[in-house]
Amino acid sequence: MKTEKYKILSRFIKDLSSETPDIETYLFVKDRIAKYQLGIDINSKALKNKMVEINTTFKFEDREENKKKSYFEIIYTTIIKIDDDVQDKKELEKIILCDAQTTIYPHMEKALLDLLHNSGFPGVKFEKKVDFENLYNQRFN
Repeated sequence: MKTEKYKILSRFIKDLSSETPDIETYLFVKDRIAKYQLGIDINSKALKNKMVEINTTFKFEDREENKKKSYFEIIYTTIIKIDDDVQDKKELEKIILCDAQTTIYPHMEKALLDLLHNSGFPGVKFEKKVDFENLYNQRFN
């Protein structure tokens, strides 16, 4: 029995951004980085031959009103091919928003952590893994 209803054809970092305007901001952010939060946005577009381009955006940012802040963002693109027997819109949505995300998450998390560490914030860790299954279910309840 086949469980995967899609195949990842390729995945890559489409866009990568790290902004810390000056040394004062860097020193300020170094003390506050633990308060930064991860935001996730997922969008997709259909390509031909049952292929889908999924763009997953991770933003790691200070959501409080501070003048001094750094900004980090990764847009990670995944190209998947959907099996022919997937006809249902809900099933397709789950593949895009949940299944494929769960598969690529470790790669995205590593890319974001590498970016943060290379940007001068070596102590950053994500304690909780993103639970895409849970996020997906919350969306419809």
